[in-house]
Amino acid sequence: MARRATAASLACLLAVWFAPPLRAGAAHAAGCSRHAPEGPGPRSPQPGDVAKVQSELARRLAGVTPPTQITVPTVVHVITRPDRQVSDQAVEAQINVLNSAYAGRFGGVDTGVQFRLDAITVRENAAWFGDPVGHERAMKSVLHQGGPGTLNLYIAQLSEHMLGFASYPYWYTDAPVLDGVVIDWRGLPGGAMTNYNRGFTGVHEIGHWLGLFHTFENGCKEPGDGIDDTPAQAKPTKGCPERADSCAKAGLDPVHNFMDYAHDRCMSEFTQGQAKRMHEMWAAYRQAAPGAMRR
Repeated sequence: MARRATAASLACLLAVWFAPPLRAGAAHAAGCSRHAPEGPGPRSPQPGDVAKVQSELARRLAGVTPPTQITVPTVVHVITRPDRQVSDQAVEAQINVLNSAYAGRFGGVDTGVQFRLDAITVRENAAWFGDPVGHERAMKSVLHQGGPGTLNLYIAQLSEHMLGFASYPYWYTDAPVLDGVVIDWRGLPGGAMTNYNRGFTGVHEIGHWLGLFHTFENGCKEPGDGIDDTPAQAKPTKGCPERADSCAKAGLDPVHNFMDYAHDRCMSEFTQGQAKRMHEMWAAYRQAAPGAMRR
């Protein structure tokens, strides 16, 4: 799944066809854009997807105790043109933002998830840099490292309609090489993308990689995003409002949640329910079993 682009209308897209057990029918990561995409692109989630995920998760967690703390080994792949746009220091700044956000230092709860930077790779490829969506399979087939519990974070340049895209944990079995997160280099901390330059696109996308849906998933209808403590939300947040209440159900829209679409300055938190879900998804899909094959 993924995050936004640089204009007013927002729609996040998830490339997945569900069949029991859950499978990604198209080998394409999800793209989340601030505009609706122009032309072919990843598909949007269907209303029943959250419920299907919850059902499969319940089966997979039978007899399993999720970990209380998660340290995610992280490999960052910097894609460049002949000139390199992203320094090692910029990568480290992004990792620091991830660790602060997931520890609750901007607000919300400490999720018990942290990220360990294991390696930075640099690859000059102008085609991959300028179109990581179109060249996703080629790029990831060469660069991807590790197994389901290794975060591969790719930094390139996306179109004006998209800030980043990510895969979900339950896609891994069918398309392990496509697992990971892609973000635009201009959205790194201190980057050039107005309203989206605090590094929170990475926070948002990695939330999807850890198994979270958008807070506005399914609108005001059950089961929403499948999280009990994120109130129902009819539509994505635009800009940075003080508050919003788009559903008749109890609770205000979670406009400050990292899994919404507000401007970076308006984002600050995960909830306890979201933290619990991350740990459950990790135990069900990303915690490698003894003897599991790693790529």
